[in-house]
Amino acid sequence: MKKILIPSLLAGLMASASVFAALPASLKEKGEITAAIVPNYPPMDFKDTSTNTLTGLDVDLGNALAERLGVKIKWQETAFEQMVSGLVTKRFDIILSGMTDTVERQKSVTFIDYFASGPQLYTLTKNADLNEPVDLCGKKVGTSRRTTWPAEIAAWSKENCEANGKPAIIVSGSEGSADARAQLRQGRLDAAMQGSETIPYLMSQEKDTYKPLGLAISKQFTGLGVSKSNPELAAAIAEAMQAMVDDGTYGKILKKWELEQGAVTKVGMNQGH
Repeated sequence: MKKILIPSLLAGLMASASVFAALPASLKEKGEITAAIVPNYPPMDFKDTSTNTLTGLDVDLGNALAERLGVKIKWQETAFEQMVSGLVTKRFDIILSGMTDTVERQKSVTFIDYFASGPQLYTLTKNADLNEPVDLCGKKVGTSRRTTWPAEIAAWSKENCEANGKPAIIVSGSEGSADARAQLRQGRLDAAMQGSETIPYLMSQEKDTYKPLGLAISKQFTGLGVSKSNPELAAAIAEAMQAMVDDGTYGKILKKWELEQGAVTKVGMNQGH
């Protein structure tokens, strides 16, 4: 047994050493990586109300990634709108906060894609007349205006409602996913949209309250963001993340949060569209 364990342990240490060597000199000297996070999107990023500490898939992945890179991680809470600009101005080294990889964001951000999901419609369980997405034609649907989802709902409506002679979905931009949920519960919306990875968690936390309407309407990648001006860091992180996928560390973290359905086997870069 020892003969098997020792070489694998050495291999792991050697891999970590090579990733550390690939880090930019400034980060090696600092010994710390600063990560931007908006903790309002469970189970990806949120605060444990009993301890007021950051938790979620991204937090666990970030902590494991920093250990793999041989540095500490400093989580910096910020506003969603300030994440990309903060990355460009070097207030943070990375964004690790459930951010969707999009072509628009790729203009200033390199994404290391570590999770696959998509925008999914859902409503209140008590809405007996709403059971599939086409039932929403002519209805009011809310989603975070900070995302690509309002445009995606409108495009889906054009193809599936208007093209079939049905009234268009009325799209309402909200402050965020939590705001859309609140409006749904208050009866101000007929349905809402958020990432498919969050719906099962939502249903487990508020039992018999919500139901999904169909599957995700498109496929999207969630990516860890690095400034385009820092290709060294992006390459080191991609290597470390792939090593975590290969050795099972990544899978264990996803399993903890019941998010295995979004797992990737190959860590890609800038796959968003």
